[in-house]
Amino acid sequence: MASMFLVYPLPACIRSLPPMKRRFLLPALVAVLTSPAGIADVRLPAILSHHMVLKKAEGVPIWGKADPGESVTVTMGPASAKATAGADGSWEARLDLSSFGQGPFEMIVEGKNKLSVLDVVVGEVWVASGQSNMEWTVSRSMDAEKVIAESANPLLRQFLVKKNAADAPQKDTEGAWVAASPETTGNFSAVGYFFARAIQRELGVPVGLIHTSWGGTPSEAWTSQEAIARVPKLKASSDKMRACVTEHPATKKAFVEAMDAFVKAHAREDKPTSDPALYAGPEVSSEGWLPVKLPGKVAADGLPETGVIWLRNELTLADKPADKLPLQIAVDGFESVYWNGKLLKQTTFKDFPGAWNVRRGGVFDIPASDVNAGKNVLALRLYAPAAPALIPSAPKAGSQVLEQGWLAKAEVAFPPVDPAKIPPALQLPAAVPSPQGVASFLFDGMIRPILPYAISGVIWYQGESNAGRAHQYRTAFPLMISDWRQHWNQGDFPFYFCQLANFLKKSPQPGESAWAELREAQTSALALPNTGQAILLDLGESEDIHPRNKLDVGERLARIALAKDYGKPVVYSGPVYDSMKVENGKAILSFKAPADGLAAAPLPSSYSVQSLKERTAPLVRNSPSSELEGFAICGEDKRWVWANAKIQGDQVAVWSDQVPTPVAVRYAWSDNPTCNLTNAHGLPAGPFRTDDFPPTTLNSKY
Repeated sequence: MASMFLVYPLPACIRSLPPMKRRFLLPALVAVLTSPAGIADVRLPAILSHHMVLKKAEGVPIWGKADPGESVTVTMGPASAKATAGADGSWEARLDLSSFGQGPFEMIVEGKNKLSVLDVVVGEVWVASGQSNMEWTVSRSMDAEKVIAESANPLLRQFLVKKNAADAPQKDTEGAWVAASPETTGNFSAVGYFFARAIQRELGVPVGLIHTSWGGTPSEAWTSQEAIARVPKLKASSDKMRACVTEHPATKKAFVEAMDAFVKAHAREDKPTSDPALYAGPEVSSEGWLPVKLPGKVAADGLPETGVIWLRNELTLADKPADKLPLQIAVDGFESVYWNGKLLKQTTFKDFPGAWNVRRGGVFDIPASDVNAGKNVLALRLYAPAAPALIPSAPKAGSQVLEQGWLAKAEVAFPPVDPAKIPPALQLPAAVPSPQGVASFLFDGMIRPILPYAISGVIWYQGESNAGRAHQYRTAFPLMISDWRQHWNQGDFPFYFCQLANFLKKSPQPGESAWAELREAQTSALALPNTGQAILLDLGESEDIHPRNKLDVGERLARIALAKDYGKPVVYSGPVYDSMKVENGKAILSFKAPADGLAAAPLPSSYSVQSLKERTAPLVRNSPSSELEGFAICGEDKRWVWANAKIQGDQVAVWSDQVPTPVAVRYAWSDNPTCNLTNAHGLPAGPFRTDDFPPTTLNSKY
């Protein structure tokens, strides 16, 4: 557990000294204050620290630790509140800041000792959370250089919660409040920054962001154990994953001890060559190397089953990458990975990590400077002391899947060993999930530490990691929202989320899509009070799950907040499907929230493949003669075909000569749809379907 953040006031005798003398005395003072005898009785969590933004509201919680029974007084400006520390030393006081101006203020916390928190401002506070698209920083987003250069804003601040996957509830985190400036804004959440900037421009008040995100994480990890326990299927899976993670250290220890004893008893220790360039270097003769097929066991006539085996593959790249080359390798053995003769990673049986996505092999980002335009060499050294090495899936370099062209050569061959002498303990332990993917681990490590900080609401961008279980997200996502509201104890505070942007290849035929099902599950969460959804179907990139345009994402979220929470006359929603009827062979669709009418946005001639490399592709229309794109229609046979669609007032007529009697319509129902239905303000309609056919992810579970 992280220790509570201590705010120490400098004694007057130190403050009065000249800067140079103060500089030499400060280390000694810090040593005294942080020694066991010098720790202050009253302590504050990290988030209650210098430069924080407090919400302008009644009953704003200020909390911390003190000696049991100690009386604590909190004062800021004209507001004051008292609390008494409980048996565990915890205390909480509440300040009425409802009539406060923006400040800045000094907050004094006094018990047996006295703490001073400086430069506190009062305004709006929003939590920005989710996975990598919320974690994505301003520095990596569109027009970053210009945005950062113009970002000086002392009243827009961020507190970044340190990543922490915890198997037990944590009371504190690490972090500091930082004001936006050309020196700091690059590290802000981009979606959070653009959201906060839009809110502040409209309201003219301080805005604080509490940024707590982690890429590649499912919603279940952000949900408390108490909530998970209310859903039997989630609880069963969670219990197994939690046990796997918590028991892994002991399992790994037993495996390492057994393997160490085995290799010593049978003289199978790994004794690496002193010259790996003989196998991994860019220029190595192919003489003596044997072709092998991957994926699968590394086997060929002339190769030993156990020993040290080298694999090589020469791949040709037309150009150097603009930034980096992603390299993905899965190995069921103990490996060293070389790229153009350079060692990237080495894993032995004593240090393999065990997490599912980094167990052996891994994902590497090869810097562009290490990549050749032309020939490159990927080499793997596989130490297999007890069983043949296994490559369960073909390595991938950039977009190249490396199934062909592999050559193998033995560095060391171990003699056969009687299978009866190989103890069961040498079986590699089951791969464990990454802790950040286990239910409740991120709630306990990154949400509990900021409770009960007074907030205006939450903005959320997540779902990519749940797409394979989209139908279950209908349960998991509302469960998480309700769980946060219960633990924050601030009622049904606003919770506004991003629907997944368009991603992956465009489909030439209408059909099924897990990403569309996930978007539908997100939309279903709007049944909860005080929720809102930003549609991003026009902002994605087909080959990058992290679209660089975070400006429009943040501003669409801000539109929702400005309209729903701050009473501003802002249109925040595109058309929302309401109902369907069939007339004369056409499906007639009605919509909610048309906002000054429906519109067909002009379709561009190309779409974004990857903005980082400025790559686009020609846009091929599915319904070239139609006013609206993105509609599919089916009859009783459930065979989907592209449809024509036309706006008729506040309705849309959908039809196809191939479907004389329509039964159902779908719109934008694909991973990366081509679609153009908006309102008069250009806000897109979200994907929808009029059918209730079983989803493809119905049986996919956590």
